[in-house]
Amino acid sequence: MATAKIVLNASRDIPFNKLVLSQANVRKVKAGVSIEELAEDIARRTLLHSLAVRPVLDAEGAEGAETGVYEVPVGGRRFRALELLVKQKRMTKTQPVPCVVRTGGFAEEDSLAENLQREPLHPLDQFRAFQTLREAGLGEEEIAARFFVGAGVVKQRLKLATVAAPLLDAYADDKMTLEQLMAFTVTDDQARQEQVWEALSKAYSREPYQIRRLLTEGAVRASDKRALFVGLEAYEAAGGVVMRDLFLHDDGGWLQDPALLDRLVAEMLEAEAATVRAEGWKWVEVALAFPYGHSRGLRRLSGEPVPLSEAEQATYDALHAEYERLEGNDPADAGELDAVAQRFVEIDVALRALEDRPAVYETAEVARAGVFVSVDAEGQLQIDRGYVRPEDEAPVEPVAVPGNDGQVATPSAAGAGGAVAAQPAIITGNAQVSAPAPVSVVGPEAPKEEEGLRPLPDRLLTELSVHRTLALRDAVAGDPDIAFLAALHALCLRSFYQRGGGSCLDLELKSAGFGVQPPDLAASASAKAIDARQRSWGGQLPQAAADLWATLSAFDGDSRAALFAHCVSFGVNAVHEPWNRNPQRLAHADALAQAVGLDMAAAGWAPTVDAYLGRVPKARILEAVREARGPEAAQLIDHLRKPDMAKEAERLLAGSGWLPEPLRPPTDASMEGDAGAEGDDTEVLPAFLTGDGEAPVPTEAVAA
Repeated sequence: MATAKIVLNASRDIPFNKLVLSQANVRKVKAGVSIEELAEDIARRTLLHSLAVRPVLDAEGAEGAETGVYEVPVGGRRFRALELLVKQKRMTKTQPVPCVVRTGGFAEEDSLAENLQREPLHPLDQFRAFQTLREAGLGEEEIAARFFVGAGVVKQRLKLATVAAPLLDAYADDKMTLEQLMAFTVTDDQARQEQVWEALSKAYSREPYQIRRLLTEGAVRASDKRALFVGLEAYEAAGGVVMRDLFLHDDGGWLQDPALLDRLVAEMLEAEAATVRAEGWKWVEVALAFPYGHSRGLRRLSGEPVPLSEAEQATYDALHAEYERLEGNDPADAGELDAVAQRFVEIDVALRALEDRPAVYETAEVARAGVFVSVDAEGQLQIDRGYVRPEDEAPVEPVAVPGNDGQVATPSAAGAGGAVAAQPAIITGNAQVSAPAPVSVVGPEAPKEEEGLRPLPDRLLTELSVHRTLALRDAVAGDPDIAFLAALHALCLRSFYQRGGGSCLDLELKSAGFGVQPPDLAASASAKAIDARQRSWGGQLPQAAADLWATLSAFDGDSRAALFAHCVSFGVNAVHEPWNRNPQRLAHADALAQAVGLDMAAAGWAPTVDAYLGRVPKARILEAVREARGPEAAQLIDHLRKPDMAKEAERLLAGSGWLPEPLRPPTDASMEGDAGAEGDDTEVLPAFLTGDGEAPVPTEAVAA
């Protein structure tokens, strides 16, 4: 039997005004490219697909007679786009339109078949087509305009087309998802792409985040303070390469050459240090970051800020006046309110720039002081000028103090000002306190003692002073305000003055040194708050320790209490010390934490890879995620290697407020258990927090 031959439908050009939209079109829901965009595409490229039409028959005349009008059941969107072009007078209504004329079957069947049989373009074909157009000379913006997409979309598609060919083949064969392919675009190193895919092809999980982490392993994030300090432009100008992720927020990308970055940081810091050395300082220390507390025990010079010039003062006054004027006006609408708020910010920035004046120091002080040059947590240059080491202090001139043997006595210096401390009062034979005798330099012309007025014997002076000390203790005990002031005076001498000054109160304040420090301790919220408070109080206290008592006496009660709390805080030691187990001390630390309502999550601590997750076993990582996010979240990462597990756990725990047991708020039961553990040799904290085998560093008792 002969096979029937297929006869295709005839095609012809039909004037547009002879076409009408058929109600048999099955597409009712709008989807895809808009009619306006399709009209623009037809105007640029003309019609690429013919319309499928059916003749409209005359229902009143002879049966089956054609009317010369054709309905359009297939190509309704194209018909509407042509109709829009006619309305815009960009096409005549008699323009011939290519059409395929159908006569048999149902119009609804034609419309349904046309939409169901259509095979969408594979994304990879689109990527490669964009790449072909790019190679033909079209720019990204031009390609975007021709296909009604954003330039960013074109960049993404072009980036996908540059992935290694074996990976594109894997994607075409459905062996790789689009999300996985997108992750490989982080790097342009196709050999590295293939290595990672080969390694992951044998793994249980091939999540996109794992691909990104493997490809960026060893790279430095652009948000790292080293990268912020150098700047991406300078890094790239020096030959550095930056990896970017066009599909996810990447904080600026990853710098692929850490060695180059570190060299640039060192060179920039050394250049800044050379400028500072030219100012005449005795020493300049340079480091990316100094350990927290590195300036403790050094005297800080108090320089005078450079005065404002006439022009700067005029600008300062004008900004202040504008600020006050804006404060007194009520914005009329939301738009004006936003503009005023923005102006407030601008004025505040300008005022801060004028108020942040460089300081001028005495030449003699500069010659014995030094400077620390480093980079702060935000990647900004940090120059801390004016620190004097104890061994660089000016020598104290010997002075003569009247005494039993007439020998020279050398009093201690009075702290930050370098002034000689006030001489102690002398108890005379009538048991009254008198001012010290005139001090004179011992030398060949020193005046001789008057005959008949010899100093009291040391033994008698000691006995008399014992009586006075006992009476003074009793008097101080009866005056709590003065007792508080005396304690505050002693604490301030040790907290703000290098050599401590002089206090008759035998009161010591020791501050635990942090021989082992967590990463970026100086950048923590607590460290910044303490340093800011220390600077604030330091600016309110006198330069000379001899003037401290009068200054504190003039403070109101609230100021004294706040300053007292600040000084006492330096003595808090809740550090876990394996060589110094003291359950009572740690139990008291818990009680103190409970009393002040300490919340470590609110204080800024977070479970990061460096701070916790990278230093504990996998079981504890999973326990943390399970407690914070539930068992389902823990199951998502339980198959990962520990480095990947720690990184993913950091992401999952972000913002959860989860804390490990040693940092959680203490409970009454736990405090009672600690207090009753005297003599117990068990570890107070888990062993995994005691370090990685480093030799313990003793806590250094230093003056706060």
